[in-house]
Amino acid sequence: MPEVEFAQVTEPTTAPDLSCYHCGEECPDDHIHIEEKAFCCEGCKMVYEILNTNGMCQYYDLDEKAGVSLRGKTRAEFAFLDDPEVKERLINYTDGELTRVTFYLPQMHCASCIWLLENLYRLNEGVRNSSVNFPKKEVYISYSESKTTLRKVVELLSDIGYEPAITLSDLDNEEKPLVNRSFYYKLGVAGFAFGNIMLLSFPEYLGLEKETDGFFYLLFGYLNILLSIPVVLYSGRDYFTSAWTGLKQRQLTIDVPLALGIAVLFLRSVYEIVTHTGAGFLDSLAGLVFFLLLGKWFQQKTYHNISFERDYKSYFPIAATKKENGEEVTISLDKLQPGDIIVIRHKELIPADAVLLNGEGSIDYSFVTGESEPVLRQSGEKIYAGGRQMGGAIEISLTRKVSQSYLTQLWNDEVFTKKIESNTSRIANRIGKYFTTAILLIGLGTLIYWLPKDGNIAFNAFTAVLIVACPCAVALAVPFIFGNVLRILARNKFYLKNTSVIESIEEADAVVFDKTGTITQRQNSEIWFVGEPLSFAEKQMLYSLTAPSSHPVSRRVLEWLNEQDKHLADHRAEPLNWHEATGQGVEAVFGQRTLRLGSKDFIGRDIQEVLHSDDAGVFLQINDSLRGYFRIDQRFRPGTQEALQFFSQQAPIYLLSGDNDREKESVLPLFGSEDRLRFFQSPQDKLQFVKGLQNEGRKVMMLGDGLNDAGALQQSNAGIVLAEDTNNFTPACDAILHSAQFRRLPDFVQLVRRSTKLVYYAYGLAFVYNVIGLSYAVQGLLSPVVAAILMPTSSITIVVFGMLSSNWLGRRLRL
Repeated sequence: MPEVEFAQVTEPTTAPDLSCYHCGEECPDDHIHIEEKAFCCEGCKMVYEILNTNGMCQYYDLDEKAGVSLRGKTRAEFAFLDDPEVKERLINYTDGELTRVTFYLPQMHCASCIWLLENLYRLNEGVRNSSVNFPKKEVYISYSESKTTLRKVVELLSDIGYEPAITLSDLDNEEKPLVNRSFYYKLGVAGFAFGNIMLLSFPEYLGLEKETDGFFYLLFGYLNILLSIPVVLYSGRDYFTSAWTGLKQRQLTIDVPLALGIAVLFLRSVYEIVTHTGAGFLDSLAGLVFFLLLGKWFQQKTYHNISFERDYKSYFPIAATKKENGEEVTISLDKLQPGDIIVIRHKELIPADAVLLNGEGSIDYSFVTGESEPVLRQSGEKIYAGGRQMGGAIEISLTRKVSQSYLTQLWNDEVFTKKIESNTSRIANRIGKYFTTAILLIGLGTLIYWLPKDGNIAFNAFTAVLIVACPCAVALAVPFIFGNVLRILARNKFYLKNTSVIESIEEADAVVFDKTGTITQRQNSEIWFVGEPLSFAEKQMLYSLTAPSSHPVSRRVLEWLNEQDKHLADHRAEPLNWHEATGQGVEAVFGQRTLRLGSKDFIGRDIQEVLHSDDAGVFLQINDSLRGYFRIDQRFRPGTQEALQFFSQQAPIYLLSGDNDREKESVLPLFGSEDRLRFFQSPQDKLQFVKGLQNEGRKVMMLGDGLNDAGALQQSNAGIVLAEDTNNFTPACDAILHSAQFRRLPDFVQLVRRSTKLVYYAYGLAFVYNVIGLSYAVQGLLSPVVAAILMPTSSITIVVFGMLSSNWLGRRLRL
């Protein structure tokens, strides 16, 4: 149990230079304090007491004065959050006990904020876990309904200085502000000071004599000092806090030389002005901070636009089955609207919050909560986005639009993330680790060399070295080049989970293909029934047996039944105990009859003895009677031969199929060797095959339909699901490719591989820039203000290079 410090009340004393222990703002006096720690208001003191009571003062160790000032703020009223309708609109998921919610927190600004927000469970026992998306300033919270409420969670966030921005009218508007409003204030202050300091430095610019115009030199010099103080303490504060945080954690970040350069410029300028030995470099100082902030704004603006187009304009290339006028039609996710009625089949994803209309819901929320035990839902009950139906088909009515960002958030959960460090990441990490140390040593060496010769050149060169050197290009190359590639691919219906998937695809040296539903397609495939003709009642039962399944074979049989009689859908029977054995078949009970449809192993009968044929197919059994079988001659997708030829030139390719080997002769020419073909493969067999390749040192890319190969897709280094007109998304995959774009897959892979080369070109460009910049800086030929302009210019150059080059690659490949 941590020791708790209690407030002591003493007579207030004036302390104009006293700063708040929590937020760092100036205290009017010291009457609000705990021992030697002063606070500007009761709100800041209360936050400190909360953290201290829970043993969480490490918050201040990560970043001093990290807190958000609460001076002048009254506690917000959150009684409206007790309203069930309001709560329903805010939460992402609830099962009555566990609830998940996402909040936008504009106050989030540093490492201490992240640490505190991810330790909320220590402040409220009802909070199970919380995670932060810092670039989007969002926090994802899971809490227990039996121990706390949504209102109490929001009040806790408000009490510690992170009041969520809740605007109910904007819940359907996914776009968040680009940066916190305070950033614009800092940029404005720096720009205002920069312009006025340059204006007040005209005696220096015009070459006026100090002896005759000493009054103006002195007056404008002191005015410049006053203007530069808010630039250093306010506009440049983030660089100092970030540098100090890194040093306390024994890490040298790029902000260390920047903060040192700002401090040296300011202190030396003040010294020169006060001692009348020079005019200082305050114009360079204000220009440095202004251009640094301007560069940061440009980077954030560009990456925000890339991310927004991908997350909110390019939807997962998966389909939903919508009911219109009694008929089922396939529709893309972005066209779904609240009130639409859609059909969810076995193992299909629920794309948005909805109400169950028909059928028995058995919802697997492992994608949302990690708990795989299905939750039973009846007609009229609420079901949430991200669940997966396990059982017969159900009909739901949507209550919200599809939230692409929420599905992407779930998809990027660490449970489904593969911990793989790529070559480009390793290079970036190494450069970031040693770059700052090298720059500090070069700067110190430059100072030592020039100091005995010329003090002015020494300080100018030292400051210029610290400022002009920039590893930002290394940090920016991957997010901007790969981020734009993600956008281009998503626009062409190839949706990648994140940038690391690009590198996994590029590094793959073995490619594995599933057969049914991947290189073959259901449309236009020939199908016929071998056996005694089925009666209308048998067709009714068979229709109801196959309708809930999303497997390509079941869907093709269903299409055949519709071709036989279009009225079967109006007279279908209700199945009992419907069950699908993954990759094998389906079965259900209809009154006194049990129907089984699947492989001969699933039927469990000696097929040749009963049918007097060893022909392979999909067998139908009613009770103990083997009625016959469906023979399906599957067709390859357009572009299959070209795609396989492309990959075979890059790496060994393999075929895994749960079907029989009847089509071996047709696929053998495409794969080149029988050793590359595997038939009669169960989901576990596919998983073990991928593991075997990886044990040989291979990096595996796998393409499947996500229905009976989820384990293999999860195990592979890059798992790609091919989506047709079904909702077969699985969180185990790394990418989703629309089936219509399968023929473009070689172009997509070429874009991925060439974009990786662009990253290395960007690294080379950054290296050349730093060598040239440093060579001028160490000679004293580069003024600090020019260095300040060059540094963000170099970052902007990398951003522009990444955008233009990746766009050019896309256009060259006609993407």
